[in-house]
Amino acid sequence: MIDSLQTGGSERQFVALSHSLDRTRFRVSLGCMQRIGPLLEGLKVDQFPLGGNLYGFRSWKTRMDIGRHMRRHSMLVAQAFDFYSNLTLVPAARLAKIPVVIGSQRQLGDLLTPAQSQAQTMIFRWCDAVVCNSQAAAQRLIDSGLSEKKTRVIWNGIAPETFVSTPPALVPRPGWLRVGMIARMNSRAKNHSLFLRAAARLEALTRQVEFVLVGDGPLRPELEREASSLGLGERVHFLGDRRDIPAVLASLDLTALSSDSESLSNAIIESMAAGVPVVATSVGSNPELLAEDRGMLVPPRDEDSLAAALGKLLENDGMRARMGQNCRNFAEENLTLEKMRSYHEQLYMELLARKGRRGPLAQPTSG
Repeated sequence: MIDSLQTGGSERQFVALSHSLDRTRFRVSLGCMQRIGPLLEGLKVDQFPLGGNLYGFRSWKTRMDIGRHMRRHSMLVAQAFDFYSNLTLVPAARLAKIPVVIGSQRQLGDLLTPAQSQAQTMIFRWCDAVVCNSQAAAQRLIDSGLSEKKTRVIWNGIAPETFVSTPPALVPRPGWLRVGMIARMNSRAKNHSLFLRAAARLEALTRQVEFVLVGDGPLRPELEREASSLGLGERVHFLGDRRDIPAVLASLDLTALSSDSESLSNAIIESMAAGVPVVATSVGSNPELLAEDRGMLVPPRDEDSLAAALGKLLENDGMRARMGQNCRNFAEENLTLEKMRSYHEQLYMELLARKGRRGPLAQPTSG
């Protein structure tokens, strides 16, 4: 279960995992609180609306409905995928006596309010396991008092087609290099503004450079105005939401991530799979991904350091090529959808065995 099917990283990983699970072993049922978002296409998803309040009467009625739904379909495993589904599905599954209940921590947790963090930590104590998509996210839970034995780190997975060479979405410009940032424009924690300010500092480069922002959201008009005020003019392009990320990455020479907070960034791992080196702020799991000559890390909220790192890589073709190949090798070894699927299935079977269950013996189903 997840909150909605918007175009964020957690939502895309939810869809990828749901498609990849072995239907000869598992009967998969999907749920959400809000049936909205472009990722709904091709999915059968049951909706369980909360009524706008996590703790109101409607939300508790919804939890009871979820419990009845799970019992009616003889479900053995309930897995929540984000903050809202943690607080909704986990208590519903416990009340319904579902054998295995799994929560998820797919962000660091530092952007939650103290009340939200406390509520989620309490909910996690009811889980048999909490899947974290980075060691950084897991460590924050452990530091908050959750048993280390309950945490399970499973990195996000990249679909096989992401590794396949694809024609670029943007027409190449001879003599020009492109730097991209891929992130939804709905949170100031992504700090697009830092990226734009660093880009404006690169005018002194000997190379001609243009900048590409991929993503959309309520902050876009403000960011477009800022790009104009910084004098970036025609050197910056806002592409909006894109479903052809591999083709966009094939158009780029370098990507940047200027976030103040990240758990495990899909933008980084997709860039790595495409062999495009990354400059990112040293937050969350970014050091886990970009160590060992796979990219460059800079302090958060430091536009001078970000501009310097971007400039160094833009001026050095050999360094970019070497880092790009290292990124691709690491992604092929560690960040595949097959690994993510396998680790989740192993976790389901392990927890079911712990509860004395033989595990799911299901016929394949659609949806």
